[in-house]
Amino acid sequence: MLKAIVITEQPVSASVPAGYSLTLRCRAEACTSLRYQWFSQLQSACCQITGATEPDLLITARETQLYICRINDLQRNFTFSNWVKVEVHQRIARDLLPELWQGEPVIVINPTVLEVKVGKELQLQCAALGIPAPHYQWYHNGKPMEDQKKKKLLINSAKVSDSGTYLCCAANSHGEHWTNAVDVHIGTCWPDTFFATDKVALLVGNNHYQNHPNLMAPITDVFELSLLLKKLGFRVVSLLDLNKVEMMIAVNQFLQLLGKGVYAIFYYAGHGYEHSGRNYMVPIDAPQPYAPENCISVQRILHKMQQRQTALNLILLDTCRKWYNPQCALSQVQPLEPWGNTVYGYATSEDAEAYEVQDGEFSSGIFMKYLKKHILQEKKVTHMLEDVLEDIGRDPLVTGKQVMEIKHTLKEARALTDPIYPTGLTAVLWGHSCELLRETVTFPCGIQVELRFREVFSNVMHVSAKLQAPPPHIADVRLLLCRPAEMQDLAVLRGSQSDQVESLLTSLSEHEELDCVLRLCGLQKVQLDLHYTQLGTKQRARESLRKILRKSLVAQLFSQKKCVIPPHQEASKPTSSSYPKDGSMVPAAQKGLASLEVESGSSSQCSSQSNTCSEPEENDESDLSSLCSALLRASPGQNCS
Repeated sequence: MLKAIVITEQPVSASVPAGYSLTLRCRAEACTSLRYQWFSQLQSACCQITGATEPDLLITARETQLYICRINDLQRNFTFSNWVKVEVHQRIARDLLPELWQGEPVIVINPTVLEVKVGKELQLQCAALGIPAPHYQWYHNGKPMEDQKKKKLLINSAKVSDSGTYLCCAANSHGEHWTNAVDVHIGTCWPDTFFATDKVALLVGNNHYQNHPNLMAPITDVFELSLLLKKLGFRVVSLLDLNKVEMMIAVNQFLQLLGKGVYAIFYYAGHGYEHSGRNYMVPIDAPQPYAPENCISVQRILHKMQQRQTALNLILLDTCRKWYNPQCALSQVQPLEPWGNTVYGYATSEDAEAYEVQDGEFSSGIFMKYLKKHILQEKKVTHMLEDVLEDIGRDPLVTGKQVMEIKHTLKEARALTDPIYPTGLTAVLWGHSCELLRETVTFPCGIQVELRFREVFSNVMHVSAKLQAPPPHIADVRLLLCRPAEMQDLAVLRGSQSDQVESLLTSLSEHEELDCVLRLCGLQKVQLDLHYTQLGTKQRARESLRKILRKSLVAQLFSQKKCVIPPHQEASKPTSSSYPKDGSMVPAAQKGLASLEVESGSSSQCSSQSNTCSEPEENDESDLSSLCSALLRASPGQNCS
């Protein structure tokens, strides 16, 4: 019995520019000699190619055609190869190809930004050169679209939920390449005013210093500013009393959540200084006297913010700007790009101090006293800050002592009140701070306790408990909330700072009687001790329960095993390393967050981890971890030294 003809190598489709020469290959095996004949089809006509009787067909691509190869043996048996398509791009120059091109995908058409009304057709298109011809996979907000695997994406009737960031991956056996990401807005109309794709704010207040005078105002100022920014639609992280490592982690995480079109605010209240136009923040663990390597450079942070293609960067510095250590060298900071999107709001002028005042029962910075009065105004952000400047200038308490200063390159009339039209991944990565969460736990004896959790600051949680009606066999019930024994030595709020948080909480409370209250700072566990009398035996008994608290995004900042978080891909554009081998996609930023899910929860743990937290030299511009420099803030009548 004769062996059938078996094709061992099929020809492959190709996508090439006009005039490109390539070879189509076909190989087969049989018991007799084989003969080959190639055919081509242009439009509906299929014809034999004269002289094309070899396993290899050399062609110069002129126009898009289909090709097939027939293989015959001496017994008049025959078979055909697969049809293959050689797609020719007429308007693509050959010099777009790499000099030693091996057939890997080369993007030649990127999708473009679209404005589509609800119910209308949404169509995006891309194209890539490649041998074999690339296959395509579209992504929406970082997730693969199962039914969109062609170079043209088509949604017949667009919905509002189809808004977002789109990009496409072209891949073949030689590799993969990504198109540019594009933002698509689906709505009744495209906004005719300025808008943000998201609003993100990081607020840091350093009050209690280990080697410097303590401050009073930052805790109140951060709290009040966070409430106002949330009214404007900002996603806010508010943090108190951070050492240098914690500040670097917080800034790193903040940067991961910035992207194209985002409005970003960075606010710092605490000790600080300025030297030759460069501003520095002083962490709570900075030595006395401090040097740039003990502190954090504001300009470094802004430089990294600009790299995220944000639409607005607002830096608010409520610090002193005096310089007391001439022996320290300046840090090396790269110049900022002239993108026209940056605003500095300084609480005071160069070489001057910033002051605190007693405002009712709270201490408040002069700057924040007037900023909170104007920040909700619907006007260009620089004009809003000018109103703050004028009010500070009229305050008799600081006449001749403190004058606000504004520096900016803002070329557009962007306001903090601008609407949000989300197009990226940021929204799904954030928890909601300052929410009242409730959970009921049951002790072995049958007593139930309702726990309530509220984030006062992103690293300060307020936990309260209320007893439910006890079973009939139990009386004289007493409930205590406490930290587990192994966590007793961890940092908590101190002194008058603790009293201020207690006062701030009254504005959030529901004014009902609670059995016990506990304030946690960067901790993730709480212990409930229950004491009661059993009526049958008249004996006192004790039971304990431990609760591991829900982790918000910010709580994870201080419970991670590694301090360095993978960078978010520019404009939501993934790389091949952003994908698991099973083909499913995890956005790079989301992978960074997922890596933080560990049980421990002390804010002090990070400093004792491996060298992933170590900081490069001061003049190393290659990593945000190189943040080093310093800032200083004074209380009323108090020097910044």
